[in-house]
Amino acid sequence: MKVIFLKDVKGKGKKGEMKNVADGYAQNFLIKQGLAVEANQGNMSALNAQKKKEEKVAAEELEEAKQLKETIEKITIELEAKAGEGGRLFGSITSKQIAEELKKKHGIKLDKRKIELADAIRSLGYTKVPVKLHTEVMATLNVHVKEVN
Repeated sequence: MKVIFLKDVKGKGKKGEMKNVADGYAQNFLIKQGLAVEANQGNMSALNAQKKKEEKVAAEELEEAKQLKETIEKITIELEAKAGEGGRLFGSITSKQIAEELKKKHGIKLDKRKIELADAIRSLGYTKVPVKLHTEVMATLNVHVKEVN
């Protein structure tokens, strides 16, 4: 019997996939548990419509990420910190502080985990910080660390 998986089933199939499985397994387990539906004409067209909708949403997300990249690359975040001799900071600037400043000053809400700071900023001056906005879109944010007077 051909079925369309509604959820991932370990060892059998992934969500949205259509496979041929044993009749008893399909009727007594997959369909009863709500893990799959029979692959008839109505369910096939519903699956195709859902795939088109998901592709459209993915394309919109990619476009939003590209627009956000343009905005972010024009911005310079300015943070103040106490520093000692030679411009070394007491403490460090973390991705959380950068995300909070971005939200406070520019109204751009960005998850701190998307800011790919290899190691916290520990010196004064300008730093280019990579930001992963989408699987295909990377932006570079300028961060300027100044000394507190």
